[in-house]
Amino acid sequence: MNLKGKTLLLTGATGGIGRLVAQRLNAAGARLVLSCYLPDPLADLKAELDGNHAIVCADVSSEEGRAAIVSACSEVGGIDGIVNLAGILDFALFAQQQVGLLEKMIAINLTAPILLTRLLLDELTSREEAVILNVGSIFGSIGHPGFTAYCATKAGLMRFTEALSRELADTSIRVAYIAPRATKTKLNDDRVNALNKDLGNKSDNPELVADQIVAMLEDNSVLRYLGWPEKLFVRLNALLPRVVGSALSKNLHKIKQHARG
Repeated sequence: MNLKGKTLLLTGATGGIGRLVAQRLNAAGARLVLSCYLPDPLADLKAELDGNHAIVCADVSSEEGRAAIVSACSEVGGIDGIVNLAGILDFALFAQQQVGLLEKMIAINLTAPILLTRLLLDELTSREEAVILNVGSIFGSIGHPGFTAYCATKAGLMRFTEALSRELADTSIRVAYIAPRATKTKLNDDRVNALNKDLGNKSDNPELVADQIVAMLEDNSVLRYLGWPEKLFVRLNALLPRVVGSALSKNLHKIKQHARG
């Protein structure tokens, strides 16, 4: 997709990755509908960009928030694509997680992109070329202790993307999925960073992830995993899950120690 002149909705626009994606899409000549639940960072982001962009302060996990986003997209004359980037993470042992936070994680990471996509699908279908890019996680393909519910939401998002892509294969809409590995943003707290260091896991800079998101929008690809050896682990987990499970079990005491803080 040639991004110049295209109008794209970006959720989670003020996050560590979202802000960089917005900057890159602006530089590519796209018009943006920027969504976030915090008004001040959203206004600051719009002020940083030189394009004619729209902002909508809304909670994507609520029906009212999604309605406001759809309305904002309509006010700019419709959109050519969606980047479902909004997401939250809670690193904790499943038995110790608060039910309310679990519900919020499911609502933002999985329910919101599904319902928002449905609300905007007719608009996208009317375009000669359109794209839906869902930002998932390597953990959508590898069940990891300490991230049980998060893994579930991203796995659901991956399968949603896959099924919808196949369902819309005879339309002008491309449905794509990108799975970053650990990234150096505020999504990961000090405990997650300590865990990654203890396990020897690498973390990517948000600039790299933002570049890859924009590249996927431009190059018409539909699936991309980021990081090595994480790409290998995804394939290995699909073919030989017991091998990956055994390796994780050896580090379970470290994972639980960090999860408990």
